[in-house]
Amino acid sequence: MAKRLKEKLYEKIEAWRPRTRRLLEEYGDVVVDQVTVEKIISGMRGLKALVTDISYLDPNEGIRYRGHTLPEVFKRLPKPKGAEMPYVEGLFYLLLTGDIPTEEEVGDVVDEFSKRRILPRYLYDVIDALPCCSHPMTIFSSAILTMHRESFFMKKYQAGISKLDYWDPTYEDALNLLAKLPEIATYIYAKLYRDGKRIQSNPHLDMGGNFAFMMGKPKPYDDVSRMHFIIHSDHESGNVSAHTGHLVASSLADIYQSLSAMINGLAGPLHGLANQEVLRWLQELMEKMGNEQPTEDELKQYVWETLNQGQIIPGYGHAVLRKTDPRYTLQHEFSLKHMPDDPLFQVVNKLYKVVPPILMEHGRAKNPWPNVDAQSGVIQWHYGVREFDFYTVLFGIGRAIGICANIIWDRALLYPLERPKSLTTDMLEEIAGIKKKPSGKEKE
Repeated sequence: MAKRLKEKLYEKIEAWRPRTRRLLEEYGDVVVDQVTVEKIISGMRGLKALVTDISYLDPNEGIRYRGHTLPEVFKRLPKPKGAEMPYVEGLFYLLLTGDIPTEEEVGDVVDEFSKRRILPRYLYDVIDALPCCSHPMTIFSSAILTMHRESFFMKKYQAGISKLDYWDPTYEDALNLLAKLPEIATYIYAKLYRDGKRIQSNPHLDMGGNFAFMMGKPKPYDDVSRMHFIIHSDHESGNVSAHTGHLVASSLADIYQSLSAMINGLAGPLHGLANQEVLRWLQELMEKMGNEQPTEDELKQYVWETLNQGQIIPGYGHAVLRKTDPRYTLQHEFSLKHMPDDPLFQVVNKLYKVVPPILMEHGRAKNPWPNVDAQSGVIQWHYGVREFDFYTVLFGIGRAIGICANIIWDRALLYPLERPKSLTTDMLEEIAGIKKKPSGKEKE
């Protein structure tokens, strides 16, 4: 009989702990990176100062989950019967253990999620009590935070639990929360956009399939959901949402408090809103063209006009990647198969040919290729999810998977409270060798 996820995870943790301990005790003074003034002032961009074994962003191959490229993940993970996209639960198994699960092992996680999906009654009351004009991310974060009272970790911590066992109740909290996120999100959607008409979940479906069912969307939206949650699930530990979740959890805040904070970070316009900015830009383009398909020459002119106005081309460029984002490629292939005649997708397809050469000629973009956001909003729009503000909630469901896996491992390896040191501008100027101008008193 295959080992259950928690048993396998425990074995992995026990084998991993000596590696972390040895690095700290024997190689703690080895220099990894240089801290420059630029890195301090520009948001620590590129500074090698965090550790995660869940994912790694390769500049040429894109995100790797536990060493596997995205094409490998989508090819090797088990899929529901008749589905094109893998089980989201199978990805969670991979992120936690580093192993590709069997059908039986995925089935076990699907059953666990199904058992834990029921929301407490008070959660509906909390969501209903928030104003109908509230942003869905505000409701989402509030709902997650409200479930702090359910925290198994906090109960164990207050009762007195060994540090070595912190990961165990954290694991239970993570599964309880992840199983409930589709229920919370679709209830918020019903409250805000469907006059409160909620669709009850189907306990016989996997996470992606059940989310599509509760959204009232027919096939292949179940595969859209699986694909969307998987490609957004993790992106190293340095981005705002991942780092926020890790940082808050380092204080021993529980999963609910940590994930609520993560959602708040994701809600910021510089982090989680890019896909809707792409869609808004595309729709403005179509409106300018009289809702007719633009030619490549017309697209070139529009792109140059956007750049010459000092604006960016949304959905293009990436802080780390130097090639086309494989998350874009996966969505592009899906769109070619399922929605080739969609007018917005046809524009996206043409932009893929037009934008990179222009950005290279323009000379300011380090990476002229499309990223994940160039395509994701267009797919949601095609399948009838047209409420821009809800797109970040979809992002949040996926991102929670990787952050929960990271927090479980943070607790397993006893990572400490995160506490970097700050410097004043005066100190930085002194380090840089900048001579200060004498003040009036010094002249006297």
